[in-house]
Amino acid sequence: MASEPEKTVQITPLLKRLWPAPAQENVAALEIAAAISHIFTNSLTPVQTGALLTALHFTGLDRDPKVLAACASAMRSAAAPIDHSAIRTAIANRVPKQGTYAGGLCDIVGTGGDSHNTFNISTTASILASSYLLIAKHGNRASTSRSGSADLLQSTLPTAPLLDAITPSSLSKLYSKTNYAFLFAPIFHPGMRFVAPIRKELGWRTIFNLLGPLANPLDCAGETLLEARVIGVARRDVGPAFAESLKLAGAKRALVVCGDEELDELSCAGPTHCWQVSGNAEIEYFMLHPSHFGFPSHPLSEVGGGKEPGENAETLMRILRGEMGEEEALMHFVLINTAALLVISGICEADTSGEGDEGTVIMERGPGNGRWKEGVRRARLAIKSGRALQEWTRFVEATHSV
Repeated sequence: MASEPEKTVQITPLLKRLWPAPAQENVAALEIAAAISHIFTNSLTPVQTGALLTALHFTGLDRDPKVLAACASAMRSAAAPIDHSAIRTAIANRVPKQGTYAGGLCDIVGTGGDSHNTFNISTTASILASSYLLIAKHGNRASTSRSGSADLLQSTLPTAPLLDAITPSSLSKLYSKTNYAFLFAPIFHPGMRFVAPIRKELGWRTIFNLLGPLANPLDCAGETLLEARVIGVARRDVGPAFAESLKLAGAKRALVVCGDEELDELSCAGPTHCWQVSGNAEIEYFMLHPSHFGFPSHPLSEVGGGKEPGENAETLMRILRGEMGEEEALMHFVLINTAALLVISGICEADTSGEGDEGTVIMERGPGNGRWKEGVRRARLAIKSGRALQEWTRFVEATHSV
């Protein structure tokens, strides 16, 4: 139950300027972010919180890049404190630096809310990618689907990871044992509990549906540990805003994606709209198709949507154990998204194979100048070599020991 605030803050003057006819030049992004920050300390009444979220939603300000960047920064600042220096020490030289990948943390996440109820693609992709990269997977339980990332992981057999054991204080110890960490949102963003019942009562998407993927707690201003990320959005019109907000926040490398079906992942069914962020460079827009990864198209109906966490967890373990056929539609779907993260990380820029990899690097480039087929080659190797299952096992064991 939410605790009583020590002091209630009044944001009525801001609400009056936001609604019913906002003049955007009179409402600064930092003002909105300041109001949002009061939510995390339970300093707004439920009425004011609901009014603020409603105003932002119906004025479209919650899709403004400056507002998204400022509010995501406020959300990260309110997260549970993390000892960044301890994590830097734990991850230093943990994985080989290859291509332009410098050994930093990576994330792959979606906004949710696309109504397609597909398999937990980004979570599975993050586990496969941990064979090569350090992963900081930010996630939560399901809100708009049957199986959220946390639901999936907690349903794995024979032993599920203890997500509650992954805390700000145990994170550095975890990374000393494994390449993978799952940052369970309720633990790292405790202030979100104050807005949860209000969001549920409102019944429509609010700015918090968009802030989650932008609020990885290891992405703090001035000392971010995130080197690369792939973020899926469920609406094509918010793709450019997401990319611009990441650029404003100083993201090193990021790929914002939206499947042509309004899917918050790279689509296995057809084109995917992509916005690539590379530091201060101009945002590059391009489209990717399954053929750029060397695959045919598969309708979304073939990729196992709408299943319960237990069923999806069983599928995840089949993939990690190498028991799923290489030509199954779901396997292609997983490999496409894993490849995207590997490409954006820069590891696919290596012109020679990594240690223990006797394969030949695929030099072919596609849209966005990416070696997408090389990403697939590495993703397949993660399964075939057993490294993905090995990294998963290390992660599970580490959560039981930290």
